[in-house]
Amino acid sequence: MTRRTAPVAELLDGARAGDRASLARLLSLVERGADEAREVSRLTYPLSGGGYTVGLTGAPGAGKSTLTSATIGHLRAQGEEVAVLAIDPSSPFTGGAILGDRVRMQDHATDPGVFIRSMATRGHLGGLSLATPEAVRVLDAVGRRWILVETVGVGQVEVEIAGKADTTVVVLNPGWGDSVQANKAGLMEIADVFVINKADRKGVEETRRDIEQMLELSDLGHDAWRPPIIAVVATERRGVDQLWEAVVAHREFITASGELRRRREFRLREELREIVARRLEQRARQITTGERWDALQDGVLARTIDPWSAADEMLGTVGA
Repeated sequence: MTRRTAPVAELLDGARAGDRASLARLLSLVERGADEAREVSRLTYPLSGGGYTVGLTGAPGAGKSTLTSATIGHLRAQGEEVAVLAIDPSSPFTGGAILGDRVRMQDHATDPGVFIRSMATRGHLGGLSLATPEAVRVLDAVGRRWILVETVGVGQVEVEIAGKADTTVVVLNPGWGDSVQANKAGLMEIADVFVINKADRKGVEETRRDIEQMLELSDLGHDAWRPPIIAVVATERRGVDQLWEAVVAHREFITASGELRRRREFRLREELREIVARRLEQRARQITTGERWDALQDGVLARTIDPWSAADEMLGTVGA
């Protein structure tokens, strides 16, 4: 264990000193999982807690990557450093059209105040649901105070990841119409700020009304935050300053109300629960092998024992 601990500690020291290669290697360890990822987590956890995470999600083609790039530009103009995790659950290697979409962010690739990382499941136990918060923690621990998490689409994994941010921005396009009805169960619940991107097209006001109607029907408390709806043309950076004002206003609101603390505590509890569940799942795969397991399977197939009783017998051997 000592041989592994020293390199991880050295990488962390290098990353905290501003070495981008060390930071990239730390994130690679997180993606791969196993003992090195656990060591990264152990060392970065006490150093984290100062960063703020903004999730950006929405339908494919909504312009999330362009909006992310415009947001980076806005933050850098204010002298802020920023890190971006671009989440791709589809492949271990981000490629094809997905990479093409992210070329827009490469305007910032040589800026030392910007760090961009595409991230996929790879071999991590628990996949992106565990690797993402650990990667965010690494970026937080090395001093990045603004962390943008951009997801590819609006599947269950993407919505869950974006919903684990401190502030979640849902990106829509004019004329989303029936798609709003189809996706509202996932997106509407996690949105803290709505962005109508490509607002130079027709249908902006209709889309705004659709969202307003859904907000009216939702169970927002009297003192609850009401998600603002910001019209943006990300390709021209129009409206991006208003978007960021909304993000900052949301941060101030949830900080003052105690909601930020509650959200983060909830996420940590859920992360701990998921780690335990994934560890037990891994243990289950290990014990469902061997002669005893084969005999119980044969018994179930021969109907001499029912599946639940067979599982009880197998579990009774755990720890024996």
